[in-house]
Amino acid sequence: MATKRLHPASVLYRGGKPFPALSACEHYAGSEKLINKALKLQQQLGAIFDVTCDCEDGAPAGREGEHATMVAAQIASADNKFDRVGARIHDISHPHWQDDVATIIGGAGNRLAYIVLPKVGSMDDALVQISFIEEACRRHGVSRTIPLHVLIETPGALHEAWQIAALPGVESLDFGLMDFVSSHHGAIPASAMKSPGQFEHPLIARAKCEIAAAALGNGVVPSHNVSVEIRDTSVVFEDAMRARKEFGYLRMWSIHPAQIEPIVKAMRPDFTEVADAADILQAAQDADWGPIQQEGKLHDRASYRYYWELLARAHATGMELPGSASQRFFQ
Repeated sequence: MATKRLHPASVLYRGGKPFPALSACEHYAGSEKLINKALKLQQQLGAIFDVTCDCEDGAPAGREGEHATMVAAQIASADNKFDRVGARIHDISHPHWQDDVATIIGGAGNRLAYIVLPKVGSMDDALVQISFIEEACRRHGVSRTIPLHVLIETPGALHEAWQIAALPGVESLDFGLMDFVSSHHGAIPASAMKSPGQFEHPLIARAKCEIAAAALGNGVVPSHNVSVEIRDTSVVFEDAMRARKEFGYLRMWSIHPAQIEPIVKAMRPDFTEVADAADILQAAQDADWGPIQQEGKLHDRASYRYYWELLARAHATGMELPGSASQRFFQ
């Protein structure tokens, strides 16, 4: 009788949490029309990007409740084919943020991929919202923990980024460039809101580095801000590539459908590394995750974790995996 192969996720993280295997792109859509368009594109391309329904900037003033109800219906609908649709609620200073949470969790809590918390000023702000979300889940009979994505877009939040990243349920730290620049009262020029300034201004570069370090140091995904360029996709690709290679970001926001594929392509791992990862992990699985030699090099569980997370990122970006790796690890 053949021995059942052990999956890396069940072997490599005993005593610790696995790194979130999020897609490389998070696409924002505000209106019902744009959300529908995004869901159709997701059905066409596959789950290589997430859709975030925006209740903060997307909700018309005075119609916040109606908008949140629409968002909940979209998340609960059959058009949400992959269960990879989240929602950004209003910030903690807005009178409607609690209603957003109650409406969306009440209408779609079991299918909601994540909740985005914008304009968090401190760890205490995040804790207040986390506590309310947990209570809303209990009230509506949602037993799962809904992952949280926390937007770092104020100096206070940046100062406490490490503490925020360590909070329960957080799986992503997101950099909000525009609001971060605005919060500096004119000390940072508008040129820092776009390339190349967004990568070269010292205060912005420092913020990006600190957010990425805090996220990765706590086992959560660092997510990069938007590119304001929506016509020239080569600029979007270059922005995503710089975010990935120079600042360690593993995910990036999109605000236009044309940005999605350039972001995903730029964030994909190198194919040579993916092929090596597939070979090493399959050999390790055949050896019941004990040490192996591969091309004259010794590998054990420390290197297996690196290669597993690389392979998971490749899969999340829609890369075709070599050999039987897809069948072994992702079916």
